Amino acid sequence: MSTNPIGIGLAGFGTVGGGVFKYLEQQRELLLERTGASFVICAVAVRDQRKQRDSMLPKSLLVDSWRDLLNDPKIQVIVELMGGTTDAFELIKGAIKSGRAVVTGNKALLAERGEEIFALAKKYAVPIFYEAAVAGGIPIIQSLRDSFVGNRIKSIHAILNGTTNYILSRMEEEGLNYDEALSEATSRGYAEADPTLDLSGWDAGHKAIILAALAYGFWVRPEEIRVEGIQAITAADIEFAKKFGYSIKLLASIRDTADGVIEMGVSPTLIPKKSILASVSGSFNAIAVKGDLVGETLFYGRGAGCEPTTSSVIGDLVSAATLGVAANHGVCAPQSQEVSNFSVGFTPHSLYGKSRPALEIISSYYLRLAVEDQPGVLATIATIFGEEGISISSLVQPESCGQRETPLVFMIHKARYGMMQAALEKVACLACVKAKPVLLNVEIF
Repeated sequence: MSTNPIGIGLAGFGTVGGGVFKYLEQQRELLLERTGASFVICAVAVRDQRKQRDSMLPKSLLVDSWRDLLNDPKIQVIVELMGGTTDAFELIKGAIKSGRAVVTGNKALLAERGEEIFALAKKYAVPIFYEAAVAGGIPIIQSLRDSFVGNRIKSIHAILNGTTNYILSRMEEEGLNYDEALSEATSRGYAEADPTLDLSGWDAGHKAIILAALAYGFWVRPEEIRVEGIQAITAADIEFAKKFGYSIKLLASIRDTADGVIEMGVSPTLIPKKSILASVSGSFNAIAVKGDLVGETLFYGRGAGCEPTTSSVIGDLVSAATLGVAANHGVCAPQSQEVSNFSVGFTPHSLYGKSRPALEIISSYYLRLAVEDQPGVLATIATIFGEEGISISSLVQPESCGQRETPLVFMIHKARYGMMQAALEKVACLACVKAKPVLLNVEIF
């Protein structure tokens, strides 16, 4: 590790960017004592220099464009925290081509263009560090890439989004409805001003794609996987799940199968109460990894927020320094022997290479229908299920109490997702069905 100061170009000064600036300064002596490395932020690229910011940030460091970071010879490591998938990609591409190491927390960019980014990084022998992209301060990237390198990963089941987990936890613990829980999450700072990515499931979906790539050596395209959010879940679903002995969580499921094809998806899922994942509450994340050698492991902690994510970014900066990327004034010499012998952050391999289409994945299901309370409804629906080869495990039909509509709640034996979709298309067209069906996975582990 070089004892010379390592120059950093910081793109983005939001919650995490501000935290990186603050804690690099605050922990300077600690980092120097522990690692022998000294980090200096040379420039900070922001969209609007006039915006009021932390008084600790000297205005002299501000630049208008991420391109200025690439033109600064003092900068040895680019830290990309501005988000998005266009300018962020161009910045990372430019950093790689100039031989600078990259630290990023951009999960959407890696999920959508990771294959391209890491191929370029390999060509130029430049390392990419991205611990902050998945699960905040939980060291899951390093664990999958390094600690579990001798394992075939059998499965990963993970709660990867703190906003949705907080909402579902409050609905279960306090009986709040969805809108009440979302409002509370927003007021407490657990939900973004625009929480669409969180609520739709795609924040967790992007993270799951990254984990699957590390575990199985190839990048699954976002359009190939089933990703569903929590917007359709009601307080009634929470209560029905309790009666069956389950909690509802937005769960990322990734698994190897007997034929070597990977199955993955992200959706609201009924998890048995006895599972440790069912007890993960509030804004916390948890990742259960099963390896053929290590067995069952569990990672737990805060998956977002300034301090946990900043911790991962600083850890990645130390890893970059440990690699010696500060040689030659901190810039990686393209195709240098030292770096080319080290993984650039992702190593593709041909042991797997194929994911099962979402419609072909077999699962068990929870299904809630809102139907007219009249004779023959259940028989009609059961007939459609039978025609599609779907077997009902159990049924709950509460008393209607004089209401015209009543819920029908089914627990479905294992069936292909495509079979369920075909059946639900027919069911939804029935005059007696008064609302869009709610279909959730059931995970037994």
